[in-house]
Amino acid sequence: MTLRIDVFTIFPGLVDTFCSESLLGKTRTNGLLDLRCHDLREHATDAHRTVDDTPFGGGAGMVMRPEPIFASVEAAQPPRPLFLLGPGGRRFDQRLAAELSVGDGFSLLCGRYEGIDHRVREHLVDGELSIGDVVLSGGEVAACVVIEAVVRLVPGAMGNAVSPVTESFGESGLLEEPQFTRPAEFRGWEAPAVLRSGDHARIARWRRAQALHRTIVHRPDLVEARGGLTDDDRRLLEEFPSAAYP
Repeated sequence: MTLRIDVFTIFPGLVDTFCSESLLGKTRTNGLLDLRCHDLREHATDAHRTVDDTPFGGGAGMVMRPEPIFASVEAAQPPRPLFLLGPGGRRFDQRLAAELSVGDGFSLLCGRYEGIDHRVREHLVDGELSIGDVVLSGGEVAACVVIEAVVRLVPGAMGNAVSPVTESFGESGLLEEPQFTRPAEFRGWEAPAVLRSGDHARIARWRRAQALHRTIVHRPDLVEARGGLTDDDRRLLEEFPSAAYP
C-alpha cells in the first residue's frame, strides 16, 4: 500500500528536504510514501508571484490570499481530508496518526504570515490540525511532525513491527518504560539487573511496571483516560514498588 500525502506551501523545499532523510526517505524510496509538495506561488497571477495581501479592516501583518490556494488545490486534486495546520485546530495525537496511517492518503495546507483568508477555512479545507499550543512562523514544521508521526505507523515502514505497539501512546496508552544498553555499568550507574537476568517473563512485568510508574508521575491524565489502574496494574506496582528513574 502506498500512502499519498500532498502538502501545499510557499516553501516546498523545507518539507521535501526533511522528508528525504532517515525513515521518511526510505519509505519514499521503497514506494510506501508518495509525497507531493505543491508551491502555492505557482498559482499566483502577478509577476512577483504574490500570495499575500493586507488584511481588510487594517491590522498588523499580511494575510494569504484565497485565489492561489484554491487554484493550487483544485489543480492537484489531492487526497482528502485536507487539513489546514493552525493553532485553532484539533490537537494532533497518536490516535489520529494511527487513523491517517491506514487510509489512502490526506493533504496538509501550510499557512504563513498573519494567517489565511477565512474563506479557505470555510469552503476549501476539511478541518484544522494543531501540534500544540505554540505559534510558529508557518505550517511547514508542523506538517513534518504530522507526516513523520503518520508514516512511521504505515505497515512496513519500520523494521520492527512491535515498536508502534510498545512505545509511548501505543496500544497500552502509557508512556514507554526506561531503556538501557551497554555498558552494564557507566560511571557507577548500573543498568537494572532484571534486564540482564534472561528471565523474559520477569523482564516483561518489570517493563510494564516501569511504564506505569513513569505515566503515573509524568502523565497521570493518560492513566485516567484508560479508566484508572486495573488490579493487574496494582499487582505489578506492588511487585516492583519503585521506578528505575523518576
